[in-house]
Order: sequence, then structure tokens, then C-alpha cells
Amino acid sequence: MGSIFNMFGPSPIRPIEQHIYKAYQCAKQLLPFFEAALTQDWKTASDIKDKIAALEKEADVIKRDLRLHLPTGLFLPVSRTDLLELLSAQDKIANRSEDIAELVLSRNMILPDALADVFMPFLSCSLSASKQACKAINELDELLESGFRGSEVKIVEEMIVTLDNIEHESDEKLSDIRQRIFHFEKDMPAIDVMFLYKLVQWVGDLADHAQTVGSRLQILIAR
Repeated sequence: MGSIFNMFGPSPIRPIEQHIYKAYQCAKQLLPFFEAALTQDWKTASDIKDKIAALEKEADVIKRDLRLHLPTGLFLPVSRTDLLELLSAQDKIANRSEDIAELVLSRNMILPDALADVFMPFLSCSLSASKQACKAINELDELLESGFRGSEVKIVEEMIVTLDNIEHESDEKLSDIRQRIFHFEKDMPAIDVMFLYKLVQWVGDLADHAQTVGSRLQILIAR
């Protein structure tokens, strides 16, 4: 199927895979970003934020080019609408990563000591979801070659199940952090509490968006 398709136009699969890689790289930079922010090394944090922004722009270029040149003809092996929705889901990972970095840096946010032992594991969990989504999307070439049948489908479906489990773990960690914030929020300025809740929700969004990528991929397989 892939060989026949390539005779009639450029495959959209490679740009999809390139895009999710860029999106994951955006998210991945949040680990060193928060390591710097937690020690109030705002110069390093700013440099990493700029790197995230550059990666997000690179992802946008891939997204824009794919949208403009995505084939509409008979030989597109999967639904054009499904591909565009998959691309949109991937894009949210990159966008949210940049949002998080900008929020923390713009306010020089310092996490309360009560969150010190739980925030980084929570972040790592959400980043693991983004990484798993990237791994699953990287199987699109093999799915195309197999005609979306056989053992390759089972491999990808297992990846998606793992992704769902990671997202569920992220939700549990988010719930725990919210409970912790609730217990000490009365001792903080209201505006700081509001932005703290927003921050942890946005970190949780990374896992949610990654799960959506997996769900869109599952729809491609099902159809």
C-alpha cells in the first residue's frame, strides 16, 4: 500500500512522525527547565524556554506545510480528516509545553516546599506519556506497509494501552498535588494559588494530549 501510494504523491506519514518528534522534544525540555527553575536559575530557565519556543516554531512549520500539501486524492491510505485531527492533537503537546515555560518564567514561580517531593515525579510521568505517544506514532510507517493489519496492529495497540496507563497514573499524581495545594492554599496569596493550580493542570494536560494522540491513532487503525 505504501509503495502504491508513493507513486501518486508524497506520503504524509513522514511529516506526521517528524511533527510528533518535535512536539515531544518541546515537552522533554521541561525537565531541565524545571530543574533550573526550582533552583531559581532563571538565566538557564530562560535559555531553555527559548529552545522550547524554537522547537515549537519548527513543529509549526511542519504542521503548516503538511496542511497545505496534504493530498486529497483517491490514493490517500487513511482519512484526510483523521490525519488532520491527529496532527492537531500532536500540536497541543508542543503548544502546552511552551505555555508552561512561559507561565513559570513570566512570574518567576517558586514551588512551595510541600510540593518539592511530588512535582518532578508528576512532571516525569506526563513526559513519559508524551514519549509513549511519540513511540506509537513512529510505528505509522510499519502500519502503512502492513495495510493496517496483522501483528503490527497488535504492537501499536499495546503501545496505546501503555499510554493510557501512564495517563491514568498522571491523573492520580495530579489529584494528589491538588489535595496538597488545597491544604496550604490559605497561607498563600490568592493570585499565587490560582497560577499554581493552573501550572499543575497544564502539566497534566501534557499527558492528556498525549493520550488523545493515542486515541486518534487508534481511530486510524480501526478505520
